[in-house]
Amino acid sequence: MSGLRAQSACIALMLAAIAPLLAGCDEPNTATAAAQAAPEPDVSVVTVRPQSRAMVRELPGRIAPTRVSEVRPRVSGIIVNRMFHQGSEVKVGDPLYQIDPRPFEVDLQSAEAALARAKAVQEQAALQARRISTLTSQRAAPEAENEKAIATLKQAEADVQGREAEVARAKLNLDYATIRAPIDGTIGAALVSEGALVVQNDASSLATIRQLDPIYADFQQSVTEMNQLRRAFENGDLERIASDAMKVRLVLDDGSIYPLPGKLLFSDAKVDAYTGQVTLRGEFPNPNRILLPGMYVRVLIEQGIDSDAIAVPQQAIQRNGGGGSEVFIVKADNHVAVQPVRTGSLQGGYWFISEGLKAGDKVVVEGFQKFAAGDKVRPQAWREIDAAAAPTDTQQAAHAVR
Repeated sequence: MSGLRAQSACIALMLAAIAPLLAGCDEPNTATAAAQAAPEPDVSVVTVRPQSRAMVRELPGRIAPTRVSEVRPRVSGIIVNRMFHQGSEVKVGDPLYQIDPRPFEVDLQSAEAALARAKAVQEQAALQARRISTLTSQRAAPEAENEKAIATLKQAEADVQGREAEVARAKLNLDYATIRAPIDGTIGAALVSEGALVVQNDASSLATIRQLDPIYADFQQSVTEMNQLRRAFENGDLERIASDAMKVRLVLDDGSIYPLPGKLLFSDAKVDAYTGQVTLRGEFPNPNRILLPGMYVRVLIEQGIDSDAIAVPQQAIQRNGGGGSEVFIVKADNHVAVQPVRTGSLQGGYWFISEGLKAGDKVVVEGFQKFAAGDKVRPQAWREIDAAAAPTDTQQAAHAVR
């Protein structure tokens, strides 16, 4: 019995020793089969094609009203009525405040009475001058009397003209008692109320009117960028765009694009000594009052056209350990290689490439997590519509690979 147990134990030890050898003989076949079964990964690529693209600059700016008018009194008096709603739209000539008109009405009546008296004196002087003139012609009166009568008539006529000017001034002051809007626009808060005394030519205003449609966007560009742009025009790298044809768009603080395009009005002729920037101004329609004075915006302005620009989607650009830019390109044998590039500006989700790529290169846009440099892949055309649906996953995978 003990002999059988010893024989069984010996057989078990032999089997245990042979098992690793059998497993080792099977591993190469399994690895080979797995290698043959692994498919080439699919990656999305874009084929580089030079094309005409506008060079768009993104610059910081502020919204400013087209016109600003501070309402001030032109005569002194007591405010008896406010005739506008704060924050409402007003037109030129709309009444805003009413100063007590009674003192000006009395002044007008007094001026009109003085004018009537001056006209009566003028008529009397004219009759006297005609009588003296007749007597002088008949040699019944001396010539000196005739000259005196003519002078008296001219004095009376001058007095009438002076009284007429006083009447006109009194009417003007009475009209100024109604303070009217000098421009079209949106009126702000009322700074005085009924019963307040206002003084002619006072420095403080009664309200402020701002014209908001159209509206200005003032923005700045560094003189360095402008010099680079000028050199690009001179070298023929960029084509000029006529100033009246430049497209100007606004990006609001929430990142949305303002729907109505504007036009460039002017570029300042001087450089700010402290910031080294030049001020530019654009004009935009603002019918819905979306743009308000003081708002911070970003201005997109087309300043030139690159007739053979090379651009790739933003996610195609990778960063190496040294901080440089590179892309993965698929060669003719479908193997992936790393290609260093020099990037320009980022516009509309595309990087402009100044060096490193040529027409016909196939640049990988999606699928970075599926391969390493030198691997063979199966390229497929990238569709921007599909990428827009889920760009985050691709970018996260790319970051994970890096």
